[in-house]
Amino acid sequence: MGLPTDFAYDFIGKILITPEQIEKRVTQLGMEITEDYHDSEKLMLLGLLRGSVMFITDLMRHIHRPLTMDFMSVSSYSGSSTSGFVRIDHDHKASIEGWDVILIDDIIDTGLTVDTVSRLLLDRRPRSLKICALLDKPDRHKRNIHIDYCGFSIPDEFVVGYGLDIDEKGRNLPYIAAVDLNKYKA
Repeated sequence: MGLPTDFAYDFIGKILITPEQIEKRVTQLGMEITEDYHDSEKLMLLGLLRGSVMFITDLMRHIHRPLTMDFMSVSSYSGSSTSGFVRIDHDHKASIEGWDVILIDDIIDTGLTVDTVSRLLLDRRPRSLKICALLDKPDRHKRNIHIDYCGFSIPDEFVVGYGLDIDEKGRNLPYIAAVDLNKYKA
């Protein structure tokens, strides 16, 4: 599958990760999780909305274990900058007590969101809690975060595509692309 030369958005800088690279890595992550949870009968993928939707959907197709999924909606971004405050807009519905929970996030930037949510979830007594992120920006971490399953480590660039957005734009791109912030208009 070739990549379009005519981008749907004029603020796209460069493509960092192709659809083929995403597919290959998501398949590998699914295989790792299948192996790690071979004896789990209560496995839950808990996605952080909305950015994780494409990732969690593709990932669960490659996990060959019984599982369920739930979602939380949290926010900390406005445009291309983080507010530094994590707000839970919608909590998960199912009880996680006694479950093996994998928290699925699209991107670990400062680490504030996943750290805050992880602490909240641990208070709810899951059997285990691990973190899975499609992307990691280690240069931006402000919290010491251990990512158990990481798709890709990327440079400190604002990115869109494969569920990630800037002001709700770019989520539908099949690849991960850097945003040229000089061309972006809110």
